[in-house]
Order: sequence, then C-alpha cells, then structure tokens
Amino acid sequence: MSNPKFKIEHDRPNCIGCGACAALQPSLWEMDQDGKSNIVGGTKLKDGGEEIFFDEDLHDAHKEAAESCPVNVIHIRNLEKDEREI
Repeated sequence: MSNPKFKIEHDRPNCIGCGACAALQPSLWEMDQDGKSNIVGGTKLKDGGEEIFFDEDLHDAHKEAAESCPVNVIHIRNLEKDEREI
C-alpha cells in the first residue's frame, strides 16, 4: 500500500476483552486466546500495542470498531493531517 491515509493505534495492553470490535467487524478484529482483541493483519509493537495502516475504504468499519470500545484503546490517526481522529 503506497501512502496510506490512516493508521489504527491499538493500546492492546489496556484492552479489557469485551469483544465489541470483533463482534462488529470480524474481518478486521479477532479475539485472541488471552481474551484480548487483535487487529487482523496488524503489526505487533514492542510496547505490546498493535498498528495497521489502511485507506479510506476501511475507514468507516474501523471507526465503528473504535467507537464501540468501552475503554477507548482503539485510535484512528489521520496520517495526512497528522492528528488523531478517535
């Protein structure tokens, strides 16, 4: 993917495993054996978090997952504006 427009920043260590993201967007989010969610195809970070880059076509789906999180650990960063949307 050349020059993606967005990035998900998942603060996985603070995920409580409610499963809302995976229930709403099962093609983008999945539950792990440890009870926390993972980004499907995401990159694991040294701090325990995850990230994935994506374009406009997945924005609404990722936004729905992020807004469903009761502990606000899923964030969308707009890379063109260099600002966090959610």
